[in-house]
Amino acid sequence: MKPLIQRFFLGCLLLASCAAQAQAPADPDAALRQQVNAFVDGWHEDATNSRPAFFDKMAKDGVYIGTDKTELWKRDAFKVWAKKAFERPTAWAFTPIRRNVYMSPDKSVIWFDELLKTKMGICQASGVMHKVGNSFEIDHYQLSIAVPNEISSKVIGTIGDYEAPLGAK
Repeated sequence: MKPLIQRFFLGCLLLASCAAQAQAPADPDAALRQQVNAFVDGWHEDATNSRPAFFDKMAKDGVYIGTDKTELWKRDAFKVWAKKAFERPTAWAFTPIRRNVYMSPDKSVIWFDELLKTKMGICQASGVMHKVGNSFEIDHYQLSIAVPNEISSKVIGTIGDYEAPLGAK
């Protein structure tokens, strides 16, 4: 009688496992998402290690938008601006906390958003990239400091106080 009960429970476990797998369809784009994540992680690691390859991963006409309202560069101008940072052992370090990856139906255009740990605190960023052979190029990247809603009025007030004498240029 005991072996019969054991077989019954094993059978139930097998059926439950099969049902769980059937309910969670596999992501048909999982391999591409993994490639994208590895590419963007490598891009961030290039900055962390001051590797010039950071700029090679951007499209020639790629745009980088930083956290300051004056920071909007095409790749080559960005490279000039960041030259001093890349002379240090670490230009800057962005550690991904989470990333969401999306793509066009033909998978030629990919965009992502990410939450990052940085020296500025938690930042949010979004990027657009396209496939180039077996790799990618970043066409657009925008970095923003994530301001908690509970303190946004203080931050807005501080920015207003700072910009008032400047005439909000």
